[in-house]
Amino acid sequence: MTDRIWLKNYPEGVPADIDTTQYASLAALMEAAFVQFGPRVAYSFMGKEISYAQTDNLSRAFAAYLQGLGLVKGDRVAIMMPNVPQYPVAVAAILRAGFVVVNVNPLYTPRELEHQLKDSGAKAIVILENFATTLEKCLDKTPVKHTVLCAMGDQLGLLKGALVNYVVRNVKKMVPAFSLPGAMRFNDAIATGRRGAFKRPEIKPDDVAVLQYTGGTTGVSKGAVLLNRNLVANLLQAEAWFQPALKKIPAGEQMVEVCALPLYHIFAFTVDMMLSMRLGGKLILIPNPRDMVAVLGELAKHRIHVLPAVNTLFNGMANHPDFSKVDWSHLVVSAGGGTAVQSSVAKLWFEKTGCAIAEGYGLSETSPIATSNPVTVTEYTGSIGLPISNTWVKLLDDDGVEVAQGQAGEIAIKGPQVMAGYWQRPDETAKSMTEDGYFKTGDVGVMDESGYFRIVDRKKDMILVSGFNVYPTEIEDVVSGLKGVMECACVGMPDEKSGEAVKLVIVKRDPALTEADVRAYCKTNLTGYKQPKLVEFRDELPKTPVGKILRRELRDKK
Repeated sequence: MTDRIWLKNYPEGVPADIDTTQYASLAALMEAAFVQFGPRVAYSFMGKEISYAQTDNLSRAFAAYLQGLGLVKGDRVAIMMPNVPQYPVAVAAILRAGFVVVNVNPLYTPRELEHQLKDSGAKAIVILENFATTLEKCLDKTPVKHTVLCAMGDQLGLLKGALVNYVVRNVKKMVPAFSLPGAMRFNDAIATGRRGAFKRPEIKPDDVAVLQYTGGTTGVSKGAVLLNRNLVANLLQAEAWFQPALKKIPAGEQMVEVCALPLYHIFAFTVDMMLSMRLGGKLILIPNPRDMVAVLGELAKHRIHVLPAVNTLFNGMANHPDFSKVDWSHLVVSAGGGTAVQSSVAKLWFEKTGCAIAEGYGLSETSPIATSNPVTVTEYTGSIGLPISNTWVKLLDDDGVEVAQGQAGEIAIKGPQVMAGYWQRPDETAKSMTEDGYFKTGDVGVMDESGYFRIVDRKKDMILVSGFNVYPTEIEDVVSGLKGVMECACVGMPDEKSGEAVKLVIVKRDPALTEADVRAYCKTNLTGYKQPKLVEFRDELPKTPVGKILRRELRDKK
């Protein structure tokens, strides 16, 4: 679309285009922050504060350790942790050393982890010990040669760290037994790195920074190749978009941002970790957002300005009895993403905080933000907002031709934040990109006369569970491997808590097969959000004359 009609509705001070070339790389951006904000608190975790200077020091040492392993520029290093201080330190180290970050969901099963490590070609992994047993079960089938083990208390000081680790391991029993001979402890790796020398490589804008894995339509997870310039562009775009709200923070007061979304998710990676660093903010790391008492207890200790979250988190907090223990009066940005924000949740949130949720839209492939409602909104719009600075969006019909304004079409996005392609999958890359450089999202939308976009359908059979993509083909591929299953299909069903939930329909080969058998098998092979909420047995699946399963009918029929 040559005419960006949405620009007329930009808030005052948000430019149509910004200079996205201010930094050659994410490493350059982080190093600038370390120098500029050295004494400031960068991260707050379980009562412990870590400064920008300390993050600089730790990440430099860890980068030297990784380089000492013989890794070379461009090698992939996986991170499999929740929101603990070692995460941003590892990210900074990997990127400063010229390596590529591979973000891994710590709740993955051995099957899922094996695929991602093999596909990315990761040579090293930084993992929290709580999930080490998962790695042990697949390590010998992966290219990983070096393992760095982290513990919850690593960065909390000697006494508190030891106490936290004791409780996690022995009281809460959150660290299942594992055996990973040759694994290096995180603090030992830091000590080793301090004795070595960090060699700063030249990192260019077109060098790969992150492989962000996203569910595949073929049932196989694909790595979106995010270059340094893609991620730098998107966090600068987010900064420009948030500016009208950020201006409300009193001069001289440090911005405080909540990181309750997992850092392995691109939304948190860019909008929490990287944006906070760019702005010299303090980031409150929340390791377990499901523990609402602990989350609200932690937030009550801070003056909060920025909160990126998904619908389920906004809803869970707003309805919790401890909600009022937090002082929400300083909140200037409530950024909703990952999945649709429900009108009832948006209304309640605004009533309780006075800071409306600015809902946005994006994907792993777009680093992630592509569109957003202005941060100046005061009411729920039900839309995904306007394309942000430097971004073009058009709607395409099945032949790839742009539809007329007001008509539905597949959302296609062009901008500096759009990925370079899928890792080692030129065929999938070609299918997802248009000749003129637009990324086809698979989501169907309409645009109104003001340039606001609304999602009306999905071209792909994707299910969105609390902001995470679930592809039916992957579930079906796994479940069809269970003895006693003749065939199966899965669809998304509306769910009040998670937006959508997985419904699995099975035709039995063995009449003795039970729902409990199916659930146990899924638990072993699929991470939590991919597991079916509803399991149904039928005599046959609805199909087209050529044998294609009619998922829509499975959705419609109860």
